[in-house]
Amino acid sequence: MQLTVWTYEGPPHVGAMRIATAMEGVHYVIHAPQGDTYADLLFTMIERRSKRPPVTYTTFQARDLGSDTATLFKNAASDAYERFKPQAMLVGASCTAELIQDDPGGLALALNLPIPVIALELPSYQKKENWGAAETFYQLVRALCGPKAPPPGTKPAPRENGRKARVNLLGPTALGFRHRDDVKEISSLLTRMGVEINVIAPLGASPADISRLGEADFNVVLYPEIAGQAASWLLRTFGQPMVKTVPIGVGATRDFIKEVAALAGVDPALVLNDPDSHAPWYSKSVDSTYLTSKRVFVFGDATHVVAAARIATQELGFTVVGMGTYSREFAREVRDAAKLYGVEPLITDDYLEVEAKITELHVELLLGTQMERHIAKRLGVPCAVISAPVHVQDYPARYSPQMGFEGANVLFDTWVHPLMMGLEEHLLGMFREDFEFHADAAPSHLGHATIERKPDAGEAVSEAPASQATPPAVQIETQVDSEVAVLEPPRSADAPVTWTADAEKELGKIPFFVRGKARRNTERYAREHGVSSITVEALYDAKAHYSR
Repeated sequence: MQLTVWTYEGPPHVGAMRIATAMEGVHYVIHAPQGDTYADLLFTMIERRSKRPPVTYTTFQARDLGSDTATLFKNAASDAYERFKPQAMLVGASCTAELIQDDPGGLALALNLPIPVIALELPSYQKKENWGAAETFYQLVRALCGPKAPPPGTKPAPRENGRKARVNLLGPTALGFRHRDDVKEISSLLTRMGVEINVIAPLGASPADISRLGEADFNVVLYPEIAGQAASWLLRTFGQPMVKTVPIGVGATRDFIKEVAALAGVDPALVLNDPDSHAPWYSKSVDSTYLTSKRVFVFGDATHVVAAARIATQELGFTVVGMGTYSREFAREVRDAAKLYGVEPLITDDYLEVEAKITELHVELLLGTQMERHIAKRLGVPCAVISAPVHVQDYPARYSPQMGFEGANVLFDTWVHPLMMGLEEHLLGMFREDFEFHADAAPSHLGHATIERKPDAGEAVSEAPASQATPPAVQIETQVDSEVAVLEPPRSADAPVTWTADAEKELGKIPFFVRGKARRNTERYAREHGVSSITVEALYDAKAHYSR
């Protein structure tokens, strides 16, 4: 383990809490000390749920360690059943209680409760939150669907004539990033295709619903980190194929529709061209010289990172200069995706490594988690959140999916708007000290006298050599009085400065109406710092210098 200020994932028992909290009729009994009850706040304060998670803690204290903590757990489990009357019970230990080895699973089974009891073995010092959620969901599915499983080798019966195809939506949980809205968007899409939804799980599902998963014709895995393992078991046990395409982005949504249509035997043309899909046209209508080839770094869970990198390059014309994930179990998928963009993937759960890589790459847009939002704020880089972990503002009251065609619209707004705000700040920085548009210059087109800008204290004012022809000063006659404002033209400098080809190309990405100012500022910065050849790095250094 490693001490850290921030962490991308909690311990695995928090993942188990996400499953229990998402479901109906399930209660989770955790053998844990008083300090481990903090996880309740994740759901009530950050996700803003109206009720506490269905969790009972034994909350043993230091003085209890010398007595019978096993009895303490049995009493807590028995009391939880009598009080809440759940249809199924999860039992396990937190990372601290794991050390005392009381075996919560065996203790709970010994109570002979009249409901299914699923014991969770979650190694807190080797695994983390998403793995804990996936393992919990997998154990629930096995325990509740297992009794209805056909004999090994049994082929699925063909669908009756006239019956709609049935599908399970797997993966959405409590504390998931936009899971509530993704489920609504994809459910609507499937309904319009003529596909019947059998069960959505774990979000909103009861133990009885879980036991019906085997009745579907196929499964849609919305979040592989959570439901991939359970879906693989359903494939082996019930012969249910799974839709592997995650519908994030316009292109992926169309691929998803075609994959579902092939399994369900329906016509995909009904929904392929959604009239409310605005993202493709909007991405073409934005000034291409401004958005094209923006340098983007992507970090988060594997599913959202792979999808975001594809959208950034194929649908918005950005350039992915770096990508990575904290999901070590899905590192292979991110490595395969990184090869498509010619970048080295960053597989880490250390936010300091992520910050160092972002700084090194001179990114122009950061797509990440709540942690990357903090990093971007410190570095002054536009940022959009695409993945958990997130903060309270990323559980909006409005409808804001990430999946489907409407999700693609939301992504376009979420990603492009920070760049537009960045443009405004960029223009302010570029024009702040401009000889023509400085802060003291009055708007002459409104008839007010302009004021001659005086050089700042310590600012060098060089005289042009006598041999050079000096352009005459510009005089502007105002309508208010006869006062004349004299605007000094830019003065030439002695030191020659050259631009590399790469720097000239990068300069060409700046909007034409501020490109000249950017060139002057960069050359001025280069002379002041003794740089004779301006590279891409020098260009960005100058930009940072004049934006302070």
